[in-house]
Amino acid sequence: MKKYSNYLIGAMCIASVAFSAGSFIKVNAASTATAVPGQPVDLTYAAEKSLPSVVHILNTRNSKMQTVEMESDPFGDFFSDPFGFFGNPNRGDGNKQKRQYRTPKQQGSGSGVIISADGYIVTNNHVVEGADELTVTLNDNKEYSARIIGTDKTTDLALIKIDGKNLPAITIADSENIKVGEWVLAVGNPFNLTNTVTAGIVSAKGRSLYQNGVESFIQTDAAINPGNSGGALVNTKGELIGINAMLYSQTGSFSGYGFAIPTSIMNKVVDDLKKYGTVQRAMIGIQGQDVKNYVDAQKNDGKDVDLGTMEGIYVAKVVDESAAQDAGIKTGDVIISVDGKAVSKMAELQEILAQKRPGDKVSVTFLRDKHKTTKSVVLKNEQGNTKVVQKADLDILGGTFREVTAETKRQLGISYGLEVMKVSGGRLKEQGVSKGFIIQKVNDTPIKTVDELQQVVKEASTSSSPVLYIQGVFPTGKKGYYAIALQDN
Repeated sequence: MKKYSNYLIGAMCIASVAFSAGSFIKVNAASTATAVPGQPVDLTYAAEKSLPSVVHILNTRNSKMQTVEMESDPFGDFFSDPFGFFGNPNRGDGNKQKRQYRTPKQQGSGSGVIISADGYIVTNNHVVEGADELTVTLNDNKEYSARIIGTDKTTDLALIKIDGKNLPAITIADSENIKVGEWVLAVGNPFNLTNTVTAGIVSAKGRSLYQNGVESFIQTDAAINPGNSGGALVNTKGELIGINAMLYSQTGSFSGYGFAIPTSIMNKVVDDLKKYGTVQRAMIGIQGQDVKNYVDAQKNDGKDVDLGTMEGIYVAKVVDESAAQDAGIKTGDVIISVDGKAVSKMAELQEILAQKRPGDKVSVTFLRDKHKTTKSVVLKNEQGNTKVVQKADLDILGGTFREVTAETKRQLGISYGLEVMKVSGGRLKEQGVSKGFIIQKVNDTPIKTVDELQQVVKEASTSSSPVLYIQGVFPTGKKGYYAIALQDN
C-alpha cells in the first residue's frame, strides 16, 4: 500500500509538471519581464499595449524635372539644323547634349513610434529621407501630415511631428536593463501589412555591423522585414527598448537576425533634435578596435601580444588636439571602463559616448603596460571644442540664388551652376562674393539646384571642418575660388 502510494504521488507530480509546462505567464501592468524557467511568456499584453503607439509612415517623392547629359546624336543635329544656323542651347560640352526628363512619383513606407501625446514620432532617417510629403496613419486608421523636426544619419534616427492631442504614446524603458535571452516583440508594418507583431528574444547587445555610424545595436531573432524600419522593439510589458533599424540578410528578407537602436541612444538624439535641430555628438578622439580583434590580428602576423587583458578597446591612434590627447591617453593604451562601467568592445564605448554632449566630463580607466590608470576626460565636438554645434541654413550666406539660364550656359560654355542674384550681407559679403558669380562646386560637390546648396551648407556646418570651399565662374568667364567659414572662431 505504501509503495502504491509512492507511485501515485510520483504520477501526480509528473502530471503537475506536464500541466505547468503547458501553461503561460500572464503579463500585466504590475508584472516583471522575468519568466519562470521552462515556461513560455504570454506576449498578448505587450502587443495590446504597444500596437496603438506604432504608426505607418508613407514617404512621397513628387515628380520633378531633371537634366542629364547624354551623348549627342550627330545625325539628329544635322537634320534638325544642317548648317548650324540656330545653335543648340541644350548642347553640352564636347559631344554631349543635355536632355530634360520628368522623374516618376515615388513612394516608400516604413514605421514610426509615438513617443509623446502631442505628436512627436521617432523613426529611422532612411524612412523619411528625401520626402516631399510624409503621411502618418495611426493604428485606428486616422491620417495626419507630418513635418520633419530633425534627422541624424549617423544613428539612422529621425524625429517627426504630427498635430494631434492625447495620442497613444508608448512607455519608454531603459534599454541598458535588458538581458540577453529576454523575450521581445518587433512591432511595425512589414510589406505594408499594418499592425504586425513578431516575437523573439534578445540575441545580443552592443552589436556593431561596421557601417561607419554610431553602432551599438540590440540584436534579436524577432522577424524584422522591409517596412518594419522605424517600428518598435518592446519588452514583455510593451515598453519601448529600441527602434527597429535593419535586418541582416543576403536576400532582402528576414533570415534570422534583426537589429534595433537602443533607447539609451534614441533618448539623447531626440532631446538634441528638439533643442538644437542637430545632434550634439561628443568625441573622445581615438581610433581603435576591440582588444580581442587586435590580439588575433597580431597573432596572424606571428606576433605574441600580452596587454594584460582580453577585454577592452585597444587605442591604435589618438587624434591631435582631441579630448583623449588632452587627458594624456596614448597609442597602445587599453580602455577598460568609462564612468565605472566596464567596456569590452568599441560598440559599448560608442553607446556610452552617444549619451554624452561636448563639454561633459567622463572618467576613463585604461591599462598602460598592464598598469591601471584613471583620467578625467572633457569630451569635445567634431570641430574640436565644447561649443554647441548649430546647423547652418542658407541665410548664413546672405544671398539669393537661381539656376543658371540656358543663355548664360551657352555664353560661358558651362552645363550647370547657381547664379548669385543678390548679396545682402552674411558670409558672401564678408568674402567679397558679388552678384553674378556662378557657383558650380562646393566642397567638391556639383551644385545644380538651391536644394543641393542648402544640403551642402547644412552638412558642412556640423562637420569637423565647417568651411565651404566654393568653385565657380564670373560673368566674364574667369574662374573664381572662395573659402567661407561657417562659424566664428
